[in-house]
Amino acid sequence: MATERLSMRQIREILRQKWTLGRTHRQVAEALGVSLGTVSTVERRAHAAGLAWADVETLTDDVLEARVYGPRTPATHHRAVPDCAYLHAERRKPGVTLELLHLEYLEQHPDGYRYTQFCEFYRRWLKHRGLSMRQVHQGVEKLFVDYAGTKPSILDPATGEVIEVELFVAVLGASNYTYAEATRTQQVADWIESHQRAFHYFDERFFSLAALNARIAERLEDLNTRPMRLYRASRRELLERLGGAAGRQLPAKAHAKGERAALLYCASKKAPRSLTSSSVSPIWNRAL
Repeated sequence: MATERLSMRQIREILRQKWTLGRTHRQVAEALGVSLGTVSTVERRAHAAGLAWADVETLTDDVLEARVYGPRTPATHHRAVPDCAYLHAERRKPGVTLELLHLEYLEQHPDGYRYTQFCEFYRRWLKHRGLSMRQVHQGVEKLFVDYAGTKPSILDPATGEVIEVELFVAVLGASNYTYAEATRTQQVADWIESHQRAFHYFDERFFSLAALNARIAERLEDLNTRPMRLYRASRRELLERLGGAAGRQLPAKAHAKGERAALLYCASKKAPRSLTSSSVSPIWNRAL
């Protein structure tokens, strides 16, 4: 790493205190707020350049800098800066990582930046790209569900056939506790049944659907006096399969704080196509 250069004012003051006032390295360092090593280096360079205090007083800043540090080396090599917009677009593709993009970058620019600096360029670009939403997750409050963008394959032991399948993933927001399963398609039936199995999987570990239904039932008398809206057929079918009060319709207007979160624990707006645009299914707000 290149030596960080002090200002000529600091150089002159260090040499003045050392050569005219006779102060120690420690006293000079404390007076100017620099390290002992800095004081020692400046004095050593000045002696090596054959300078005396009379010379320091008369030399211009440019000449003094050249005598102490040597002439500045002009920049003769410029590395190619990564195209961050291209990197951002490529990262949206399934299986593409910054590590892979860095390898492609080095193929085009063998003398380019190493991986750490490459990533730093991209992070800086992201910071100035625009606002982003920050979510704070409470324990067992939200369940993020989606199909993976990259499809895995299974091997049929009877025929040896390689079958491409869909990967359904459900993740708790606060803990990242994950449920995943393979299905043959992304059809509505598979989507609903995957939700149902995921709810029962988490039910055994973190919350009780029976207790949730009981809690919702306490509010239904008041909620049912309000105008109601219909679920889509797929969502209504899912709730009917779960049974109990959780399958009731929701009011069209907003409820008191917490009611909607309790009722919409298994609702998702649509069956998304990739993990880059997750849908959210809020669950009963109960801490782990």
